[in-house]
Amino acid sequence: MPLQRRIFIYGAVFVSMVSIIIGISFYFTMSDAIEQQIGNRALNIAVTTANRPDIKAGFEAEDPHQALQPIAESIRKEVDAEYVVIGNHEGIRYAHPILDRIGQKMVGDDNERALLKGEAYVSKAVGSLGPALRGKSPVFNDDGEIIGVISVGFLMEDISTIFYEYTDNIAFIVLLAIGLGIIGSTILSRNIKKVMFGLEPKEIANLFTERSALIESVREGIIMVNAEGTITMLNPAAYEALSFPESKTLVGRSILEVLPNSQLPQVLQTGERHHDRPMIIRGKKTIVNRIPIMVNDKIAGAVSSFRLQSDIDQVAMELSQVKKYTEALRAQTHEYKNFLYTISGLIQLQSYDEALQLIHSETAAHQSLIQFITKRLQDPYLGGIVVGLFNRANELNVQFILDEDSHLMNLPSHLEKNLFVSIIGNLVTNAFEAVESLPEEDRKVRVFILDNGEEILLEVEDSGPGIAAESLPHLFKRKFSTKEKGRGFGLTKIHENVQDLSGTIYLEKGDLGGALFIISIPKGGIFHGTDN
Repeated sequence: MPLQRRIFIYGAVFVSMVSIIIGISFYFTMSDAIEQQIGNRALNIAVTTANRPDIKAGFEAEDPHQALQPIAESIRKEVDAEYVVIGNHEGIRYAHPILDRIGQKMVGDDNERALLKGEAYVSKAVGSLGPALRGKSPVFNDDGEIIGVISVGFLMEDISTIFYEYTDNIAFIVLLAIGLGIIGSTILSRNIKKVMFGLEPKEIANLFTERSALIESVREGIIMVNAEGTITMLNPAAYEALSFPESKTLVGRSILEVLPNSQLPQVLQTGERHHDRPMIIRGKKTIVNRIPIMVNDKIAGAVSSFRLQSDIDQVAMELSQVKKYTEALRAQTHEYKNFLYTISGLIQLQSYDEALQLIHSETAAHQSLIQFITKRLQDPYLGGIVVGLFNRANELNVQFILDEDSHLMNLPSHLEKNLFVSIIGNLVTNAFEAVESLPEEDRKVRVFILDNGEEILLEVEDSGPGIAAESLPHLFKRKFSTKEKGRGFGLTKIHENVQDLSGTIYLEKGDLGGALFIISIPKGGIFHGTDN
């Protein structure tokens, strides 16, 4: 059954039951009150009548019936009672609304307290006229002796009629309450459905489960705060990024208490969105996104997602390496296609000696490079990028010089090889671009790699125009480039990678006439600073 219908039914049934119970309780309470009021009225009339002098005098008359009957009837009509009965000390009637019953003994067996004990009281008994509520009072003579009893009665049937007169009003009130309850249940069920965005409880439970699983599965840290800046949710990645154990309770604490430099309070105040903002979180470089949570056009909270800069750099590095390897393979494929086309043409022209000479020459050049790398650069990462860059240089008609003094057996295990590959690839790619506008015979790029035992030296030199002096202060800034707009990431990445490796960058004018980048990476990981 849909939630809205269930809320309506439960609310309507509950209100109806409460209204009916209240109506019944009110009916019985009112009935008891009316019955008590009529009983007290009967008692007061009986007591007042018993104390009248003419009543006492009537008992002393020669014919008490003739003296008391008119008085009793007068009182009955005046107070609208069903009967006013007067009896002697033996319970024999002197006055009664029905004359035939005068002289007979009073019915009901409830006169003993009045005749024997002299008490005035209210009793409920079945008299000669039927069940009645009666007020009883003894009659005393001047000597204080009990000479008779006064009984004033109201039939229960008449009292019930009085009750029934109020039943319609009670029923109307109950029905009105039920009607208002049904209307209220309808409004409540609709409002609850609206607040819950029209979703059923099962759907909400599924969404909550899916949301929890999704938040816990993402690798980005996520922190959510309410409008007061109190943390309401963190995922495991956030605990890891903040270097907090998951057993430490952060939910319920102020975001400024956990992260004093957080800008989430600013987002809560302004509603501004922050995208890809750099931030230092507990000593770690991160990229942060912050967005406000809007409910009915009001800021109800904010959520922040962040990722460690090192993770992003690693992904970018891997993509950059894949791109470089792809370009290198494409260059090699293109170069060999040209080589095969040339051989095919020479064979078709029957220039067999020239074809053999070309094959031997190409094989010797590649064999020489492979042998040099195998002996002097045994690290597969560096060897692979050098071979790829060599093929790319052939495609661009650039003379690629691998310094014969280069020597590096293996990179230390504690130094990230990806960073070395990225540094060499970006420097050589920039060198290729620096010489691309020169005549083919002047396009030269030299690479030198050396492990001297204490540090690893990387040199990349080109024969280009070099770097202008006015560009030096901005050389390693993000998006600064001496080329067209939209560039300026390569040198920035080189600078960051060298810093991560605790290395040093030197820039000089090389022997080839262009820029000479010298990078020193300490094998012990000691930070020396950076020179631009």
